[in-house]
Amino acid sequence: MKRRTLLSLTTGLATAGLAAPATVRAQSRTTLRYIPPVDLGFLDPHFSSAWVTRNHAYMVFDTLYGQNGSFETSPQMAEGHTVEDDGKLWRIRLREGLLWHDGERVLARDCVASIRRWASRDAYGGTLMAATAELSAPDDRTIQFRLKRPFPSLPAALGKVPTFTCMMMPERLAQTDAFKQIPEVIGSGPYRFLPGERVAGAHNAYERFTGYKPRETGTPDWTAGPKMAHFDRVEWTTIPDAATASAALASGQQDWWDSPALDLVPQLRARADVSVRVTDIGGATLLLRPNCLQAPFNNPAIRRAVLWAMEQSEFMQAVTSDAAMVNLPLGMFTPGTAMASTAGLEPITAPRDLARAKRMLAEAGYKGERVVLMAALDYPAMKAAGDVAADLLQKLGMNVDYVVTDWGTVLQRRAKTDAVEQGGWSIYVNMQAGLDWLSPAVHPSLRGMGTGPGSAPGWPTSPRLEELRTAWFDAPDLAAQQRISAEMQVQAFQDVPYMPVGQFFQPTAYRKSLRGVLNGFATFWNVSRDA
Repeated sequence: MKRRTLLSLTTGLATAGLAAPATVRAQSRTTLRYIPPVDLGFLDPHFSSAWVTRNHAYMVFDTLYGQNGSFETSPQMAEGHTVEDDGKLWRIRLREGLLWHDGERVLARDCVASIRRWASRDAYGGTLMAATAELSAPDDRTIQFRLKRPFPSLPAALGKVPTFTCMMMPERLAQTDAFKQIPEVIGSGPYRFLPGERVAGAHNAYERFTGYKPRETGTPDWTAGPKMAHFDRVEWTTIPDAATASAALASGQQDWWDSPALDLVPQLRARADVSVRVTDIGGATLLLRPNCLQAPFNNPAIRRAVLWAMEQSEFMQAVTSDAAMVNLPLGMFTPGTAMASTAGLEPITAPRDLARAKRMLAEAGYKGERVVLMAALDYPAMKAAGDVAADLLQKLGMNVDYVVTDWGTVLQRRAKTDAVEQGGWSIYVNMQAGLDWLSPAVHPSLRGMGTGPGSAPGWPTSPRLEELRTAWFDAPDLAAQQRISAEMQVQAFQDVPYMPVGQFFQPTAYRKSLRGVLNGFATFWNVSRDA
């Protein structure tokens, strides 16, 4: 099926309110139809940090540990673990009966290769591997870590939800360079990906994996507990136009719209047959991420000038008119969580003074370099923030080239370290989960290692941030971790690896006939439909 044909069919059914064919009505009892936030551009969870890739990955792959809504870690593929030698020897035992989608047994050596691949991209994983003297598979069901020093949060690292997530895959796939995509999608999760039905930019499909063995104990809660797949099929249909997506949900042509446009939420709430609720209590964080390798933002003083010019409330008013859905001010950690504080917030809480910011920019030596600002059209919140950012940079006197495109193209371009004249970029609007900002352990943007392994596009250099992050892992208690996090926030407002824009809460919307939708991002186990 061609993309044009699929979108035409979807739009026609949704907007004209036509009755569904008998085959569609019959499938509705066993098929869950879902509208993702953006197109699924990348299928490899170790290659891409995109949310949509993570959501796809949790259907197809599985993790050694899961995490519940209280951020507690528990075994998932793992049966359990033992710890010896004063915390320096960990043995993780796999559950019996785990199978890959091709029918092969899940072996410990598969998991060892998967952990190594994940750790080459993930900052938390890199920290774990730096503390590891040896990672091996002494038998088919045992994963063994011999550590150089104790690493009590080892299960939390392997089970963390923020991207990159430590997904398990067969050894032959895990041996693929993590900076290249795996050649096929084979996991051990509750659903099997159907590559033959993929229509790039429009459609993806999954079928229930009958060989999946859920955990026998526990309560389904986010990524922890038994993963019971009740639907035979799950179909993802990309519908970029918000009005069309809303109509498709309202007419019953689609069951679940992941991220409805905020301006359409009141209409959806008014419908008796649609549930609208915030399932991710961590919310979403918006930020401006500068390219610290290229002029002009390779100069921290120029980054500070932009930061002092920003008014977070102006950005968030452009995102949503519902003040109840916004949480400000946003520092370097998720507001209301253990590591958040008011330390060093003056750059975003002091009264705005554009004239002063202009002087700061001139004193920093800005020479009129072209500033390529990127924003994603298919994420309304990012597009709204991009519009405000473009206006602000122009008011500061910057030579702005505002590039608005789809998120997949932004992801491809942001990976380039080239100058703007060679197709590079200067600054872009990004959106990360509030869960990504819980602590220095998982925060993908609060790093200062330049182009070192695990560094995210933007590539800031800050030896002090890295020193503090290392100290955070060695902190003896929560109070010490909080003190170090406050120091990191103060340092970050000097080095400016990114500019925090604001936090907001994104509702999800689904037909009331669905039952069992869990809190957190979209997961597809535990969900069923009324008879």
